[in-house]
Parts: sequence; C-alpha cells; structure tokens
Amino acid sequence: MPVNKRVHSKVVAQAAKDLLIERGVTIKDVADIVYQMQAPYNVNLSFDECIESVEAVLEKREIQHALLVGIELDKLAEKKMLSEPLQSIVESDEGLFGVDETIGFGAVFGYGSIAVTTYGHLDKQKIGIIRELDTKQEHGVHTFLDDLVASVAANASSRLAHRLRDREEDLEEEEIQKRDHEERIS
Repeated sequence: MPVNKRVHSKVVAQAAKDLLIERGVTIKDVADIVYQMQAPYNVNLSFDECIESVEAVLEKREIQHALLVGIELDKLAEKKMLSEPLQSIVESDEGLFGVDETIGFGAVFGYGSIAVTTYGHLDKQKIGIIRELDTKQEHGVHTFLDDLVASVAANASSRLAHRLRDREEDLEEEEIQKRDHEERIS
C-alpha cells in the first residue's frame, strides 16, 4: 500500500527557487523582465518592487509545481532519459510541441487577463533571460524553462499592475475623504 507522504510547502518553495538558480535564472533576471513590462505604466516603479513581486509569485504552489515538473523534464532530456520520440521532441524544442507553452500558460491564470496577455507577449518576444534560455541549445535543454520564466514574469507583472491600480484608487479615496472633511469644517 502506498504511503501518502506530505511535503511541506516551504520545502517545495525552496526546491523551486533552487532549481531556478541551478538552471542559471536569478530572481533579478526575472525582475528585470517585470520592470521592462511595467515601467511604461508606472513611472515610480522601483526594481525592488519587481523583485518583491517575483518572490511573491514564487510562493504560489501552482507556480512551484509547474517549475518542478518542467525543469525536471528539461533535466531528463539533457540526460537522454526520456522515451522516444519524446526525447527528441523535448531535446530539440520541436516547433509544434506546445506542452511547454501549455504548462507556462496554465500557470498564469491565477493572475488574470493581464498575466495571460503578458505571457503571450513574452512567449513571442523572448525578452531578457527568456531569450538566453531559448537560444542556449548547446548549453542544456531549456524547452520548458523559458516558458516557465515567462509565466513567472507575466504573473509578477500582473500582480504589480493590480497593486498600482489599488494604490491609485486608495489615493483617490483619500482625496475625496479629505475634501469632504474640509467642506464639513468650513
């Protein structure tokens, strides 16, 4: 009878972050993409906010699970441990193989339509570390990783966009309350 082993969420979160580092992707690499996506809409955006947003996204289990699965498949392909024809498809990042995009795309749904459209943009434009991963064929297999990094960046961008709107609305509400208060005392 199989034993149900429960893995603590902190262990999963650390494993996902460790795998990114092992594969040459830093939080700053992803935050750089986030900054490029959000700076045109937020002149006061700081790089630290982008880092914080990436770190928050990496705390989500769905993201962690997608990273664990995708990176493991890339690593198995590097070791030629997948069955054919999957080995050749993943190793060559076959153009009609869409499972890598499907996993990345599936991981953006928790952050709304902005994440979905940003993911599509990043998948096409291959910005920053995504481009490096996509073109590093002689330095390992990154069939899944480039799409997963795009997913994390898209989610972190969407998270920031929503927070910006929340801040703007809070400031507007404070202004209204201030005017109402001034009208009452005058």
